[in-house]
Amino acid sequence: MMFAMLLSAMAASAQKFALVDMEYILKNIPAYERANEQLNQVSKKWQAEVEALSTEAQTMYKNYQNEVVFLSQEQKKERQDAIMEKEKAAAELKRKYFGPDGELFKKRASLMTPIQDEIYNAVKDIADLRGYQLVVDRAGNTGIIFGSPKIDISNEVLQKLGYSY
Repeated sequence: MMFAMLLSAMAASAQKFALVDMEYILKNIPAYERANEQLNQVSKKWQAEVEALSTEAQTMYKNYQNEVVFLSQEQKKERQDAIMEKEKAAAELKRKYFGPDGELFKKRASLMTPIQDEIYNAVKDIADLRGYQLVVDRAGNTGIIFGSPKIDISNEVLQKLGYSY
């Protein structure tokens, strides 16, 4: 009798867990792919701007090296200052675009947060409907060695979001 109760308790708790594959879900949401493409394009554009400034600084330095013997101390100082200013501008632009709180971070958040919120709400609705206490992302580094496809609700999440798979 005790063994049967333990087995039924284990079966009941096993039904309270589900898996999702966020990589699979995101690959099947066109808005996510469009957002990624937009981020790639803006990142390339900004990288080109940073590289242009860096190239200008390198060119200024090469010219300085070629002309240094003909320059007065005052001219040398002016050129060195101009080169350092250009290098500083390139570094500042790089930080502005790609730093921890940079434009790329803000752009990624503005594009991805609505998609992530929509997925979260779909997962939460399904979890509430089915009584799941825990939904784990099988694509993440969670250490899941095996997850039964029977408890994977990824396709259900996509259907809830309006994508039929």
